[in-house]
Amino acid sequence: MTGPEVLDVARDSIVTLVLVSSPLMLVGLAIGVAISLFQALTQIQEMTLVFVPKILAIFVAMLLMLPWMADSLQGHMARMATRIINGG
Repeated sequence: MTGPEVLDVARDSIVTLVLVSSPLMLVGLAIGVAISLFQALTQIQEMTLVFVPKILAIFVAMLLMLPWMADSLQGHMARMATRIINGG
């Protein structure tokens, strides 16, 4: 493999990683901001209040997004397998 081909593989892998992980990260960010705003408005400073809703929301988002995430990862693996079969 030449340098540009390695960079293409690395770029494709990073883009796939960002696309697959972004829905869960955005859900965690939104829930975290909402709970922080709720804590600031009500002056409830319970540390465990942040974790339970965030874990539940990310779990639900993962259940909903898992087919799309698996399809995206399968597409990435198919592209890599094609590249390997073609010899680079």
